[in-house]
Amino acid sequence: MPAHPAEAATPAHPADAAMPAHPAEAATPAHPAKVTTDDLAEAVLACAEDTAALLDLLAEQEELVRFHREELHQTNQGVLALHAELEAAVQAQHDLLDAERAARADAEKSRRLLTFLADASAAVTASLDPEDILRRLPELLIPDYAAEADIWLFDEEPGEGQAPRRTDRPAAAVTAARTGRPQHAAPHPGGLPGVDDLPPSVLFPDRPLLCIPLTAPRLLGVLTLTAPGPRFDPDTAVMLMELAGRLAIALDHARRYEQHRDVAEALQRAQLTELPLTEGVDLAARYLPATRGLNIGGDWYDAFVQPDGSVLAVIGDVTGHGLNAAVMMGQLRTALRAYAVEDDSPARILTRLHHMLCHQQPTLYATAVIARFRPGDPTLVWAAAGHPPAVVRSPDGTVRVLDARPGIMLGVPLPFTYEDHTLPLHPGSTVALYTDGLVERRSQGIDPGIERLAQAMGALSGADLEDLDASAEALLKPLLHDSERDDDVCLLLCRTR
Repeated sequence: MPAHPAEAATPAHPADAAMPAHPAEAATPAHPAKVTTDDLAEAVLACAEDTAALLDLLAEQEELVRFHREELHQTNQGVLALHAELEAAVQAQHDLLDAERAARADAEKSRRLLTFLADASAAVTASLDPEDILRRLPELLIPDYAAEADIWLFDEEPGEGQAPRRTDRPAAAVTAARTGRPQHAAPHPGGLPGVDDLPPSVLFPDRPLLCIPLTAPRLLGVLTLTAPGPRFDPDTAVMLMELAGRLAIALDHARRYEQHRDVAEALQRAQLTELPLTEGVDLAARYLPATRGLNIGGDWYDAFVQPDGSVLAVIGDVTGHGLNAAVMMGQLRTALRAYAVEDDSPARILTRLHHMLCHQQPTLYATAVIARFRPGDPTLVWAAAGHPPAVVRSPDGTVRVLDARPGIMLGVPLPFTYEDHTLPLHPGSTVALYTDGLVERRSQGIDPGIERLAQAMGALSGADLEDLDASAEALLKPLLHDSERDDDVCLLLCRTR
């Protein structure tokens, strides 16, 4: 009998009911769910809202990224600007260092040029000898500031024993002489301040020349310099032109000094008369002008015979130098001879000379000593006015300094009467009258010089004693062993027969 439907549906064993009969039967739901249109619409709306929210979030993220990108860009721009500023600061610092180095170099160069200018100016102005100045300048300039240096003086003439001056001059030097302006001759313009440029010199085509007029204030000549290198430095050229101006002034002063000195010396020598020939006294004199400075015209000597046969020997020194001293020396000499005609007393002659100077030349002073030798009288009579003492050598070699106190200098504004002094003289005695230039030295004074003169007189040999001129030379040699003298030298020797 067939089973009951309910019984057929119930599994016979629980295990059998738990296991599906076929895998496909197990995957298929027994009752699939129904999806409606509303459910779909609702699902679509829900997805749209999620999408919108996602898009909004993406937009916010994009805005944030853009903001950070802009911020990063500005930061990069700031960093680049900072780098640029740092580079500019570094460059500015380098420029400042370069400028400082250049300024220091210019300052050192200026100091060196000014130092050289001062030293060179002192060197060329220290001498009053034109030849010495012309010799010193090239020694100063070569080789640092010029390869060669030539000085063209318009009125120069070669001295005795000197070679003739050169006559070939560069065209630039001629142009400088004609125009009175500095000229630069070179293949290329020099750009030197205050200097005209010319084509290269035919005589020196490969070397730049700088030709500077020597004006002080008249045009004396032209200084031509050859560049020590390929060109002249502008600052150095300015210094060289300033030095040329000072050289011109030094040369002008030296020439004026020489003219003044020559006139004074000629005037003085013209008034130093020849010594007379007498029976009772031999005479010899020496006059040596100063070799340095303008110490010309103050020293003088004279000797003349009186009507009674007496011989007056005079030596003196006028204060001051130059023409004024030479002229005053001539006036004193003339006045002394005039007073000696009326009176042969050395003291009274000096007294009258003193009065004359006090009244006629109140600002001029002089020293003098007068010695009188009378025939048949073995007595020396002398008087001195502020003058170094005479030195006497006896025939036996004994030397005595006549150190009796002298009177005041002639012309001192005080009333004064001079005194005569006497000394017995043996025949053959030698009396030395001299000026302070023979015995005085700045570093030693006058007393050691007088002592040396006394020793030299005591050392005269027999040959010197036979010839008075030889005696004069023998005395000058040990006393004037140095060639440079600041003062004139006068020596008058008188030897009794």
